Amino acid sequence: MENISKLKEKLASYQRMHLFVIIKEYFIFTLATFPYALVLNQIIVPHNLVGGGISGLSTIIFFFSNRLVPIWLSNIILNVILLAIALKIIGWKACVRSIYGILVLSFWYWLIPVADKPLITDPFMAVILSGIFAGMALGTIFLNNGSTGGTDLIALMVSKYRYISMGNVLLACDIIIICSGYFLPNVHSVEKILFGLTYTFMSRTAIDTVMNRVRQSVQFFIFSKKAEEVSQAIITKLHRGVTQLEGAGGYTHQPMKVLTILCRRNEASTVFQLVRHIDPDAFIAENQVEGVFGQGFDSIRKMG
Repeated sequence: MENISKLKEKLASYQRMHLFVIIKEYFIFTLATFPYALVLNQIIVPHNLVGGGISGLSTIIFFFSNRLVPIWLSNIILNVILLAIALKIIGWKACVRSIYGILVLSFWYWLIPVADKPLITDPFMAVILSGIFAGMALGTIFLNNGSTGGTDLIALMVSKYRYISMGNVLLACDIIIICSGYFLPNVHSVEKILFGLTYTFMSRTAIDTVMNRVRQSVQFFIFSKKAEEVSQAIITKLHRGVTQLEGAGGYTHQPMKVLTILCRRNEASTVFQLVRHIDPDAFIAENQVEGVFGQGFDSIRKMG
């Protein structure tokens, strides 16, 4: 009973720290949406270009209405429609951060005016630099467990019922939206469609670069005298499996349990925080893993 009471105290302490982490994530999330909106309203739209995603679709509506329907309004309306469908398919918990992201991004769209002249006048440099900045912003948002809604919701819904990667769904949506811009009078140019595709490609590349470290998995070996408490904390808070191995000191011959855990790289800091709160004297070995397939990780069907 005493051990259970101590574990509850440790978990309560971690819960308070976890609340701080959530607040920090939302703060960074909010800031990261600003450069994304800035790029669209001050560079992409003034060049009469169309990007991917719901922002690209909102840009098409903006051009088609002769600039009467603002981007922020289209962004909200289109995302509300998608959310109404997504809530039934993937549940409200998966949509909470998307709702926040949609509102914050729409706020920045509303606050930042669409420029008459682009900040970067050369169209080629504009799409390259805009793609990098937009991709870094989105990558930062994703790193902090955020979402701006849009075609991400479509990808989540499709991938739930079909074995199609989210990346392929997003790519298909982007290509369709960008190419649709060709039929607009002020975009009616193969060159501008290629610029739009280049912008999206650079954005996706920047996202991959930022996200690359969290796609990797790590393996932990934890040597602790409080192995049971650590094990229960990781299972409860991270929802990751823990394997307990029987070990013994080579010098002392004292028996000790060794915990082995596989998790995503972005979950590694949580493992360290939990162990530090429960057993500051624990010994931890962390190794990078090339690939992990199975429940909770990449599907084993991707192999071969």
